[in-house]
Amino acid sequence: MTGATALYDVPGPRTRRRHRAYGVLSTAALLALVGWILYLLFHTGQFTATKWMPFAYKGIQELLLRGLGNTLKAFALAAVLSLALGGLLATGRLSDHRPVRLLATLLVEFFRAMPVLVMIFFIFVALKVQPLPALVAGLTLYNGSVLAEVFRSGVNSVERGQREAAFALGMRKTQVMGYVLVPQAVRAMLPAIISQLVVALKDTSLGFLITYEEFLHAGKLIASNLDYDLPFIPVVMVISPIYIGMCMLLSWFAGWVSRREQRSPKTEAVVVAAAGPGAPLPGGEPPTAPRP
Repeated sequence: MTGATALYDVPGPRTRRRHRAYGVLSTAALLALVGWILYLLFHTGQFTATKWMPFAYKGIQELLLRGLGNTLKAFALAAVLSLALGGLLATGRLSDHRPVRLLATLLVEFFRAMPVLVMIFFIFVALKVQPLPALVAGLTLYNGSVLAEVFRSGVNSVERGQREAAFALGMRKTQVMGYVLVPQAVRAMLPAIISQLVVALKDTSLGFLITYEEFLHAGKLIASNLDYDLPFIPVVMVISPIYIGMCMLLSWFAGWVSRREQRSPKTEAVVVAAAGPGAPLPGGEPPTAPRP
């Protein structure tokens, strides 16, 4: 063996050959799986011109763009309201007043346990709300309750000494939260927040069940068209990359915000000047001890 560390033993020649064999076999298995899927797609005629013809028409393109715009609108509203509701419920759960804390806990646990689809249907059918407000309200209640737990856990993850030091300086609780705890907790919370926003983005597809004309609803209308031989698979192959791209764009935006925060003057280290000779004391030179 060429060397080792405390955490990892460097593999020897036989192990490296075995790892290369595993890599070759895994690659071959993945290529075989992709080839089998492509064979099924070609064998069932999923790449025929008839099935892909709808996407060449301007009306179909406008339908997809309109559905995509409705999806982004519902997501934007749900994301903003979920963050606001999550912050409000997290503040209630961190409150020093027991009734406020119990009420916030009850709301969080109730809405987090309820299925999103049930809440959306209840708001749409029982309360007779329009499709867009019903979809946004259901997504807000669920994702806001989950984000409340994310915010609370993030604040509680900050080292206890930070809180105690801030209180020792005479800061009020709102100042401790706003200036000490929350800024430090943001970095820890950001991945979980983005993950939950991705969930909210994907859950906007539930809107087609209440006749909201979002992206999946537009795809369903195209896929169920008998004139184009029910192009279900082509619709999936068009819509899925767009959903994946939007989720990846959201993750990239979170990474950009994190890097920008690290470069912020508020979080960068302060350069301290090197120590130099101090100013002379008033009245002349300081007294010196007599020489022996």
